[in-house]
Amino acid sequence: MDRLHTMQVFVAVADAGNFARAGAKLNLSPPAVTRAVSSLEERLGVRLFNRTTRSLSLTEAGEDYLSECRRLLEDIEGVEQIVRGRAATASGHLRVTAPVTFGRKCTTPLLSDFLDVHPQITATLLCLDRVVDIVEEGIDIAVRIAHLPDSTLLARRVGHVRQVLVASPDYLDMAPKLETPGDLESHRTITTTALAHAGNWRLVLDGKPCTAAIRPRLDVNDAAAVITEAERGGGLVMALSYMVEDAVRAGRLKLVLDRFMPDPVPVSLVYPPTRKVSGKVRAFVDFAAPRLAERLGEMELAREV
Repeated sequence: MDRLHTMQVFVAVADAGNFARAGAKLNLSPPAVTRAVSSLEERLGVRLFNRTTRSLSLTEAGEDYLSECRRLLEDIEGVEQIVRGRAATASGHLRVTAPVTFGRKCTTPLLSDFLDVHPQITATLLCLDRVVDIVEEGIDIAVRIAHLPDSTLLARRVGHVRQVLVASPDYLDMAPKLETPGDLESHRTITTTALAHAGNWRLVLDGKPCTAAIRPRLDVNDAAAVITEAERGGGLVMALSYMVEDAVRAGRLKLVLDRFMPDPVPVSLVYPPTRKVSGKVRAFVDFAAPRLAERLGEMELAREV
């Protein structure tokens, strides 16, 4: 059986999580899909899937093989486009990842607009509040909100966001004074690891980085829940500006200690280097970069003095 064909079937089964759904996508019968995967496993001498009557999951060897298959099939797709003189054509399946709140607020509508312009592309968006190894996990493009370390990845900066400290007007009316980072110890704080370190907040005092120790009254593993609690008057929350933009403009939250906040954090589109960036990746970067830059500018909160 053709090696490339069996690899394509394997990837389809891994994506669908089901032999029948993969077969429908490839216009193959379920027995044909099963034969292709079995042939691949026999040739490799390893089991790629754990199979039960109710579920199908990748083995450790299958997970490793999947990332390599995606990379190889991507290279083959790019080579064929070049040979056919269609290197600029955007087609195929695009896998994008972004932080959860940013993905919900910015990346999802942006990706939807992009697919309207490029009907030959389909996409998967993974909204995750963790740093994804885009090479190992077969991701085409990641939205990164961070100062990027040196790496072989390609990056296109599209703007920045900044760290802000917010609380509801009701909370501030009844709380102790809050004029310097030292006053934080007498305040109620709400934290999440999705936004900041739970035990301390990093600020700037007299032009130098400083750390304000806090004792959170509540720690939640979801940024949206923490911000909602702040709006209810639960206490102070450290967030990124885009997360609380709507609430600040509507007056549900107020910026506090703004002159002690650190410098803005870059926002970049990051993607793996290849001999020639595929048409779908190049098309998305060119489409997304100016629109994200504009959107980030719209969401920017003026620094309070």
